[in-house]
Amino acid sequence: MAKWGEGDPRWIVEERADATNVNNWHWTERDASNWSTDKLKTLFLAVRVQNEEGKCEVTEVNKLDGEASINNRKGKLIFFYEWSIKLNWTGTSKSGVQYKGHVEIPNLSDENSVDEVEISVSLAKDEPDTNLVGLMKEEGVKLLREAMGIYISTLKTEFTQGMILPTMNGESVDPAGQPALKTEEHKLVQAFTHAPAMLEADKGGKFHLVDGNVSGEFTDLIPEKHIVMKWRFKSWPEGHFATITLTFTDKNGETELCVEGRGIPAPEEERTRQGWQRYYFEGIRQTFGYGARFF
Repeated sequence: MAKWGEGDPRWIVEERADATNVNNWHWTERDASNWSTDKLKTLFLAVRVQNEEGKCEVTEVNKLDGEASINNRKGKLIFFYEWSIKLNWTGTSKSGVQYKGHVEIPNLSDENSVDEVEISVSLAKDEPDTNLVGLMKEEGVKLLREAMGIYISTLKTEFTQGMILPTMNGESVDPAGQPALKTEEHKLVQAFTHAPAMLEADKGGKFHLVDGNVSGEFTDLIPEKHIVMKWRFKSWPEGHFATITLTFTDKNGETELCVEGRGIPAPEEERTRQGWQRYYFEGIRQTFGYGARFF
């Protein structure tokens, strides 16, 4: 299976008067293993699900074997990661009875999409049967896949900061340009998300970002004014979209961006807000230099 980065537009080293090799042009490698270990532990230990039977939560990461790295080869970022993971989970019934179980994820790697990753959920030895296993296999597995998706996206945004500068096809990306126009460009979206992106930047056009974890449709586009879109995260209820409106206002030579979200599921509001700031605005800032201040 082709790895991410193949077939993407070629990134060119920015020319500098001091001849500094700003992009480590020929070949550099950054070890992301320790960072990945901490990030994966944090994400997995945040997994909690609940229904009328009780609740389940990941309580321990007892195996996290593998490695991760990022290569910058002639200005193109190539990602490698491969992990074998074992987790412990605890279920608590409404009556307060606790059950112990395990999760095995043997093949989290760059050669498989998140949806292809095998996740095995089981009860610990000698534990009696409980309906909480079904809760963990259904809702718990969804959150585990979401956690892995966040890890991959974050690896391609936060950890890559400084490895590449935004000069594409021999032409500098102008940070003084209008953000409303630049975020509509397919190649530039891939640049700041560091992940495959498919989009039609027209009214009624569809988009699929971050390995398909985010999708939606542009319902209105007015250059330099606003973008309105139907937007959803993959783990949301099937067919449910929020309405996201981005409004751009020129104020004394700077662009003020107002983001309004309507219809976001109540339990997802804070996570969605943080996700937009981290994966959109921070990604754009790190790549193109926009967004020096956040309010």
